[in-house]
Amino acid sequence: MPTGVSTTPRPAAAEPDPRPADPTADPAVLAALDAWWRRHGAALPSGAGLGVAFSGGADSTSLLLAAAARWPGRVHALHVHHGLQAAADAFEAHAAATAARWGVAFAALRVDARPAPGDSPEDAARRARYRALADAARARGLAAVLLGHHAQDQAETLLLALTRGAGLPGLAGMPERRRIHGVWFGRPLLALDGDALRRWLDGQGIAWVSDPTNADPAYTRNRIRLQVIPALAQAFPAYAATLARSARHAASAQRLLDELAAEDLARLGDPPALAGLRALSPERAINALRHWLRQRHGASGTEAQWQEVARQIAAARTRGHAIRLRVGAGYLLRAGPVLDYRADVAAPAGPGAGQAVPRPL
Repeated sequence: MPTGVSTTPRPAAAEPDPRPADPTADPAVLAALDAWWRRHGAALPSGAGLGVAFSGGADSTSLLLAAAARWPGRVHALHVHHGLQAAADAFEAHAAATAARWGVAFAALRVDARPAPGDSPEDAARRARYRALADAARARGLAAVLLGHHAQDQAETLLLALTRGAGLPGLAGMPERRRIHGVWFGRPLLALDGDALRRWLDGQGIAWVSDPTNADPAYTRNRIRLQVIPALAQAFPAYAATLARSARHAASAQRLLDELAAEDLARLGDPPALAGLRALSPERAINALRHWLRQRHGASGTEAQWQEVARQIAAARTRGHAIRLRVGAGYLLRAGPVLDYRADVAAPAGPGAGQAVPRPL
C-alpha cells in the first residue's frame, strides 16, 4: 500500500481532509482536486462517499490515488467492464488489484455495451458506462462520481464537436460538474496535462494500463488524438489552454440561452403553447423548445429537424393544422393548443456488436 493512504474508516466529512498533501499522490492532482471541491463541494450531498470511475488507465489511476489520499475510507473505485475486447478481463483484474493494494473499496460493473443497428459503438458504450456508474453511485449512496478527463481530452471533445457541426452545447465541451441519471459527475482534472500525469506515474513506478483500442484509427476520436492533436501541438503549443477557453465561452453563452429559455417556458407552459411559440422569433422559439425537450424528455434533435419544426410552428395558424415531426428518438406532436412529445420505445441492442471502442476514462 502506498505510504500515507489510510484504510482506517473515519467519520464522513463534508469537506476535504485538511491534512498536508500525501507525498504518494501527484501534487498537481491533489491541488486540482482541492480546487474542484472548493468550487463544487457545497452542491454535493454532505457526508457521503465519493466514487472514482477507475479504468486502470493513467488518468483515472492518478485521480484514484489522490482521492484516496484526500478522503481515506470514503472512496469507491468503480470499474466498468464493457465486455467488448479480450483485454477487458485483464483490465478488471489490474483495477481490482490496484484498489486492494491502496485500501480502496472496489466494484466491477458489467454492462452490455453492444450498439443497436445504426448506433455509434462509441456512443453506445458511453451511455452504458454512465448508466452503470450512476446506478452504482445510487446503490452505494455516493455524493458524486469523479472522472479522470484532462486538458487533452477536453481539446479532443471540442474538436470532435466541430467535426460534427455541433452547436453551443457541444462546443462547450465537458463540464466540470454535471448531473446524469440523477447522479453528480465531476471532472477535477480538466486543466491538467495528460502527458504530465503519465510522466509522474512512471516516475513513481506506479503501473497503469493502456487500452489498445485507443490506437485504432477507425474511430474519429482516435484519429483526432493520433493525427490532428500532434500537428496542432506542434503549430500551437498552447492549443489545449486556448481550446479550453473557447469551450468556457461557449458554455457561458449556452447558460444565457438556458436562462432565456427558462423565462420563456415559464410563460409558455408545460407542454408549451403553440400560439406563444409562434409569437416569438423562430430562433427564440426553437431555443425554448430545445431546452424543454432536453430538460423534460432528455432528447435532442438535428439542425434539419429543428428547421422543419420552426416552419411548422409558423404555418400552424388553424385548428386543423396537424404537427407530427420526428425529433430525436420520438415525435413532436400538436395536441390542441400545445406541442407535446412522445418518445419511441428504446430499440434493443442488435448484432453489429462485440466491437471494442475507445474510451477516455
